[in-house]
Amino acid sequence: MTGKSWRLSRRQMIKGSGVAMALPYLNAMGNTNGMASGATGTATTKMPKRFIGTYISYGVYQPDGQSGIPRKDKDGNYEHHEWSWWPQGNPGKLTSFNKSTAPFEPFKDNITYLRGLDHKGGYKLGGHSSGDVFLTGADMAEIETTNNISIDQVMANHHGHETRHASLVMGTEGGTGSYLRTKTMSHRGPGKAIPSMHKPDEIFNRLFNPYGDKGIEQVRAGLKRDASILDLMMEHSKSFHADLGREDKHKLDEYLESVREIEKRVERTRDWTHTPLPEVDRDSLNLTVDHKTGPAEYIRVMYDLAYLAFVTDQTRYVTYMTESEQSSSSELWNYANYVLGYKGATHDIAHKRPQVISGQWDLWRAENHAYFLKRLADTQEGDGTMLDNTLCLWGSAHPHSSHSGLNYPLQLAGGKNMGLKHGQLLEFVGDKKVPMANLFVTMLHAMNIPADKFADSSGNLDQLLRV
Repeated sequence: MTGKSWRLSRRQMIKGSGVAMALPYLNAMGNTNGMASGATGTATTKMPKRFIGTYISYGVYQPDGQSGIPRKDKDGNYEHHEWSWWPQGNPGKLTSFNKSTAPFEPFKDNITYLRGLDHKGGYKLGGHSSGDVFLTGADMAEIETTNNISIDQVMANHHGHETRHASLVMGTEGGTGSYLRTKTMSHRGPGKAIPSMHKPDEIFNRLFNPYGDKGIEQVRAGLKRDASILDLMMEHSKSFHADLGREDKHKLDEYLESVREIEKRVERTRDWTHTPLPEVDRDSLNLTVDHKTGPAEYIRVMYDLAYLAFVTDQTRYVTYMTESEQSSSSELWNYANYVLGYKGATHDIAHKRPQVISGQWDLWRAENHAYFLKRLADTQEGDGTMLDNTLCLWGSAHPHSSHSGLNYPLQLAGGKNMGLKHGQLLEFVGDKKVPMANLFVTMLHAMNIPADKFADSSGNLDQLLRV
C-alpha cells in the first residue's frame, strides 16, 4: 500500500445515519512507517486498535432450559428455536440465524458467539449482581473485598496516553451504583469504580467541547492554578506523614494516590490543550433525548457518540452499560414498556419468559448493536474497515431465566486485523470449560499488551486466533 492510497483530508466529510462531521488530522492516518507526508513508495500504516464492551441485563431468552446451554435432540443435534438468543446449529461454523439473531447475519464473517464462558468470581453473587464483575473477573464473593481493575482500564493504562481521553465510560443510568448494584462496567483498580456518563449532551461536551466558552489561555491558566494547589496539598500531607500511626498512614497514602491521579489528569488535560479539537456538527445529533422519550433514538445516539469518539481518535476504549441489573428504584425498571409496550417490569421478561415479548426484546437489543457494528463496518480504514481494528464484546453476566451466574451469553465482533478469526459458534462446556478471563488475555494480546494472566485466567482462547 502506498503512503497516499487512503489519506483523508482534514475537511473531508463523513456522513451517515444522520451524523455529519469534519475529521481532524489523525496521527493514525498519517503515520506511514516514518515516511514524510506526500512521500511515495511502499509503507505500512499503523491503525489504532480499539475496544468496546457493551452490556445487556436481566438475561436473554433461552427457551431450552435454565443452564444457558440448548438441549440436543435424539440425534445429538441442538434443537432449533426461532426466538433463542443464540444463532442456531451445532458449535462450529455460523451457518444459520433465527429471528433473534437475524440483525447479525450480514456480519456473520465478523462475529463469533462464545457459549459456556463465565467468571467463577460471580457464581455466589447471583445472576443480577454478577454484572459487577463482567469486565473485571474479580472474586468479591470469597477472595477480594472490593472490585478490581476492568479489562478496558488495563488497555487504557498501556495506550490511553495516545489519545485525548484514556477511555470513555457510558451507561444508561449513570454514576457508579453500589456494591452488587453497579451502574458502571469500568474500574481503575480495587475500590475505584469509574462513574458512567448517561446524558448525551454531557458526553458530547466532554469529547468535543470540554472548555465550554473559555478561551484556551484561560483554560491553561486555570489548569496551572489547579496544579499549584495540588502541589501544595501533596507537600502539606507529606510533612506530617511520618508522625502518623500505621492505619492513618495507610489512609493518607490512599489519599495521596488519589491526589496523584488528579495531578496526572490535570497534566494530561494541559498537554492536550495544544492539540486542536475535532470539529463535529452538534446539530446532527439529538443530544436531549432520553431512554423514556425515545428509547431507540437514545441508545443509538449513545452508540453514535462511541463511534464519533473512535473515528476522531478521542479515545480507543469505551464501555457502555446499556442496562444495569438493579433498576427497581429508577425508570429503567420499565424500559421494555417504553420500547415494546410490555405491561410489566423489564426484569420480569427474563423470569416470566413470555416468548414473543422476550424474543422481541432480544431482537430490539440486537438491532441496536448491529447498527453500531454497521457504522464501524462502513468506515474504511487502511486496508480494511474500522470494525477490523476494533474488538466489540457484547453480552451479559446474567444469562438466562434463573438467577445463576453460569454460562454468559457472549458475542465478540471485529478485530480481523488484530489476528482474530470469526464466523464461529464456540462452546466451552464440560471438559472444555475455561474461564472467561481467558478471552480477556486473548484480547490483550490482540492489542499488543503483554499479559500472562488476568483474574483467574488459565491461558488463551486459541480458537479465536488465525493460524
